[in-house]
Amino acid sequence: MPKILLGMLALACCIAGRADAHTRSESHSLWEINGARVDLVMTIPTIEADRLAKNGVAPSDETLKAYLVDHMYPMAEGKRCDVVPPVETLSAAPGYRKYDLTFNCSSANNLQIVSSAFVELIASHTNFAQVQNVATGEFTEQLLTLEHEKVEVTGGAGSRLKTARFFEFIQMGMMHIFTGVDHMSFLLGLVLISRRLRDLVFVVTGFTIGHSLTLALAVTGVLRPHAEYIDALVALTIALIGAENIVVQSQKSKLIALGAGSSLVLMAIVRWLGFGDLPELLLLGAALFTTNYLMISGSLADAGRVRILITLVFGLIHGFGFAADLLQLQLPPERLAELLVGFNLGVEVGQLTLVLAATSLVLLLRRFKLLLPRPIVVDVAAAFLVGLGVFWFVSRSFA
Repeated sequence: MPKILLGMLALACCIAGRADAHTRSESHSLWEINGARVDLVMTIPTIEADRLAKNGVAPSDETLKAYLVDHMYPMAEGKRCDVVPPVETLSAAPGYRKYDLTFNCSSANNLQIVSSAFVELIASHTNFAQVQNVATGEFTEQLLTLEHEKVEVTGGAGSRLKTARFFEFIQMGMMHIFTGVDHMSFLLGLVLISRRLRDLVFVVTGFTIGHSLTLALAVTGVLRPHAEYIDALVALTIALIGAENIVVQSQKSKLIALGAGSSLVLMAIVRWLGFGDLPELLLLGAALFTTNYLMISGSLADAGRVRILITLVFGLIHGFGFAADLLQLQLPPERLAELLVGFNLGVEVGQLTLVLAATSLVLLLRRFKLLLPRPIVVDVAAAFLVGLGVFWFVSRSFA
């Protein structure tokens, strides 16, 4: 059975990867900071540029230039920098359009770059921004989205991270756990599903390995998470860990598994009809994985060793969620390894603190005979996790 589950996991991941590669809305920008002068080279896939088409006619170069001037620019000391005409059209590869914009700023201090291009047309649009500071030789990458349209490039977060102590990186990781309701909810589900200390060690270990791997891959630029997909999938993991608790408690794995899988297939059909943001293939892959995962969970007498694989996969998803916050900062390349180690250590400290706090509370209530029967506690908490996870998953899928 574990081999079947691993096969389903691999297929789901492959399907999700293909869906991600072909449906995301994105553009690319290169910002060169030279004192108070900023040069921007913007590369737009033709399919994105055509979103500005009127009456079926593709936008002209002049239309695109005017649009970019309005939606992409640097700011200095809180004031918008002036564009230096003309905006030039550059040669681009087939399927792309490229433009060069130059700006003069009133100051070289407290510079920010702003991108709101295309997000009013498609909310999930992401601009992959590369920022080069000529004076310092720094080169960083940023993700500019609807929720994160502005990035400080001098005198901002990047400068603070350069001088931050290692303990501050640890604090960042701890606060990410303590302020992340979705991650805390998932950890609660792991505590509920673990009847023995050994089981808890297995699931926490798998989760740690998973999120550590994708956090490192995302922050170092090997892989780039698509924020909207990751947020929805994090919510799905919360619903699934709650559903697994119900399956184990009720022993009705077939009914619950088919119900959850059918719901995801229905969402894929709705997406095919033009509603929602998650790709159909991603939803179908999630349906395939969910159905088999819940059916297998209910049929194993000792699922501890299998759950380490399951929570590893869930950890991969949560790791991309951790990385999304870090990628909103201007990460100093020379301290990237130190930042990763400190942040990851902080995440682990936060996780262990929550797990130990929950376990200690249970032991304390048991000692004073105030603890309700386990079936009641699990049913209520698991139902809460399923409801919360489903609500977040659906709302984020149709954002």
